[in-house]
Amino acid sequence: MGPHIGARAIAKAWSDPAFKRSLVEDASKAVRPLTTEWRIGDHLVAVENTPAVHNLVVCTLCSCYPWDVLGLPPVWYKSAPYRSRAVKDPRSVLAEFGLTLPPDTQIRVWDSTAETRFLVVPMRPQGTEGWSEERLAALITRDCMIGMGLPRNPKDIG
Repeated sequence: MGPHIGARAIAKAWSDPAFKRSLVEDASKAVRPLTTEWRIGDHLVAVENTPAVHNLVVCTLCSCYPWDVLGLPPVWYKSAPYRSRAVKDPRSVLAEFGLTLPPDTQIRVWDSTAETRFLVVPMRPQGTEGWSEERLAALITRDCMIGMGLPRNPKDIG
């Protein structure tokens, strides 16, 4: 369990267009081969960030979160202020976390439930062409897989 399963799935999606299509079509099915645990990723939906759309995941009623794919949830994810403000004013909440998006970027907020959990597929950072999946996975953080951050800067990985 941990963010490594989600990071591996995203790195593979960045490297393999066919896998990316399968991840967006049926994330539960796509992530299963990445682990030996058969229930990993149950009820999982992948949503893809683009230059025009940024996805943000919140659970307004509780703390539904795909632990098996993303690892432990951050404390703030379960807090009532985050849950309500992320829905009402996502742009401000993102800015408070250090993520300022262009004004013309649409923000889609996804409400995670016990039946449906989400994995954000962030945009692949520039300058990572030719990188191995392992190296790409090192760029992925839990926060970028729920839309509260971006992947690490490739210059910081080396």
